Amino acid sequence: MTPSQTHRPVPSPVRSFRQLRSLDQFSYSLRVFVALAGVMAGCSIFGALDLVIPLFLGVIAGALAETDDSWWGRAKAVAITLALFAVSAFCVGLFAPTPWLFVAAMIASTFTLSMSGALGARYTTIAHATLTLAVYAMLGLEQVGATPDLWRAPLLLTLGAAWYGLLSVVWQALLPFEPVTLGLAGLFDEVGAYLEEKSALFEPRRHPDIEGARVLLARRNGGVVIALNRVKELIRRRVATDRDDPRVERCLALFFTAQDIHERASSSHIAYEDFTRAFFHSDVMFRCRRLLQAQGRACRALARRLRGGPAVDTAESGQALEDLHASMAFLKARDLPDQRPLMPSLGDLVANLEALQSDLERTEAPADPAAAHPDTSLFDDSPGSLAEAGRRVMSHLTPASPVFRHALRLTLALGVGYCLKILVHPAQGYWILLTALFVCLPNYASTRRRLWQRIAGTVLGLLAGWALITLFPAREIQQSIAVVAGVAFFVWRTGRYTLATGAITLMVLCCFNQVVDGYSIIWPRLIDTLIGSAISGLVVVFVLPDWQGRQLHKGVAATLTGASGYLRALIRQYGSSKSDDLAYRVARRTAQEADAALSTTLSNMLQEPERHRRDADACMRHLVLSHTLLSYLSALGAHRDALPALAPDRPLGRAALRLAGALDDLAADLAARRAVALDDGTDDAIARDLADVAGPIDDRERLVRTQLALICRQLAPIRRSAQQIQATIGT
Repeated sequence: MTPSQTHRPVPSPVRSFRQLRSLDQFSYSLRVFVALAGVMAGCSIFGALDLVIPLFLGVIAGALAETDDSWWGRAKAVAITLALFAVSAFCVGLFAPTPWLFVAAMIASTFTLSMSGALGARYTTIAHATLTLAVYAMLGLEQVGATPDLWRAPLLLTLGAAWYGLLSVVWQALLPFEPVTLGLAGLFDEVGAYLEEKSALFEPRRHPDIEGARVLLARRNGGVVIALNRVKELIRRRVATDRDDPRVERCLALFFTAQDIHERASSSHIAYEDFTRAFFHSDVMFRCRRLLQAQGRACRALARRLRGGPAVDTAESGQALEDLHASMAFLKARDLPDQRPLMPSLGDLVANLEALQSDLERTEAPADPAAAHPDTSLFDDSPGSLAEAGRRVMSHLTPASPVFRHALRLTLALGVGYCLKILVHPAQGYWILLTALFVCLPNYASTRRRLWQRIAGTVLGLLAGWALITLFPAREIQQSIAVVAGVAFFVWRTGRYTLATGAITLMVLCCFNQVVDGYSIIWPRLIDTLIGSAISGLVVVFVLPDWQGRQLHKGVAATLTGASGYLRALIRQYGSSKSDDLAYRVARRTAQEADAALSTTLSNMLQEPERHRRDADACMRHLVLSHTLLSYLSALGAHRDALPALAPDRPLGRAALRLAGALDDLAADLAARRAVALDDGTDDAIARDLADVAGPIDDRERLVRTQLALICRQLAPIRRSAQQIQATIGT
């Protein structure tokens, strides 16, 4: 045993608690534990175990409806949620004795609540939780039957949700910035993983798989985009109420730093095939790879720092940068003819990595965001008024809208499920509706995945429940198991849904065993899960199916439109020097989101039935082209500076605008499913304008011309790819 092992410090309770708090799900799980344990303890003390089931289900529905906000915003959200919960629960009790009236009310409410998804993710969350609580109210009716006390079950469900809501608001008031800090930590984890993935492009191999590396990088980019959007919303909701709080300033500074690092990390200054050929026998590729890996580890270290870990040490990446500078000096001294044409672009790459290193070194004490970013406003896409919300929902009342199609499918699934409930399990059949509600998702791939996870998790939970209530007949032990299982559901529900389903099934079995015979619900739960899963699968396949291959041309068109908007924003930036104003950040985010959405579309398409898949190879090639195009644009963004030559009335400016116009034309042809011309001379004209240089030019103009030329060379393969995609869609 080494001395370091013998004298290893024992973690203190405070340090251990801080480490636990740094886990993304810890706070959420602790709130659920306190809520469930409080309910169970109260019911046990007062001998009211018959209240456990509705109160537990109310707590779960309240936790499912939780959305992030400031404490005041969360209080308002809880109030709205409780009002919806109370109305839906009372309506269930009121209409349950009249099946035809019950079905009509259920169809109307399901469709209306599902359409609120057009307003944004938080409204989708609240709507889904409201529907969940309504089904929970139906489950309560199964146990007590139709009684004159229609208020009892709805009141208990709403009280359970209110108890969790109170804990949520208090927690948010005590720790208002904990979600933002953890969100930033997750963001830097994603950025670090992206940098490490990007380093694979610099591996010196004789036959590098550039396409494969680009596909993996595009998928990893999707995780960064999701994390950026999540953190943006977390910060935006606090800016409105705590704008003068120094913690808001620090969070903004770190967020903008993450955006800068992502733009620099996603940049490409050179075609990697040319880079490999020219510098294969030099160590410069290895030095670039090592630096990117070290910077990726520094980002992950910053994530740990945000979670309460030690300070970030950038010594490793700093040394790697010095080694890269030494390699560059050696190459310049040798001045080999086959490397000379690529040396300026290599210099741009090194300068970009040096700026990225400076960003990392500033993260320990970020400057005032207003100094580096005069415009610190964040884009808010939520409706500003009831009238605007109504217009947004109305605009989605068309079969072309994914929100409308999902709302229709979910409504039909619940309606069919209720009819089958009457035919199959008149007394114990609401599990069919609950299964359909959780399994019926917006597209086939996610529904199929969730379907098998739900079935497997239910079987696992029923087996575990049967074993545990048999082995441990004592009520106190079963109550403890129910609380632990309820917490486990929330720990696993986003990443391990099979285990989450098993946990919630175990919780329900233990809770029901407190007031009725738990064994009696095992087979009904299993059969109802199978029926509800089958309904969801059939509805997603046969009712306005969202086959991703049929929508592929729209996704590709969106990437080209986003790239064009990004390029136009860059042209404006070069006209007035670098400024991360809101318009520029929105254009950049739109392009990144379109690229990430295309990657998701292709992943979903590959999971669809073979007869509905399109040419997967052609789609993958276009994903590579799209991400490559975005990387060339990002390099322009990383080196933004005032450049008069890029003015719209100058040749270079006209060439850049024609390039943006060519991307717009391609996008319009794809979206309208018109024939895409391979080349009408526009590409050659743009290339000539880029090459038309009278006299010497400075490094800034040379960089812009190089990047625009790289973008121009992407047009021909993009046109060919677009034609292939149109051909596959037409078959």
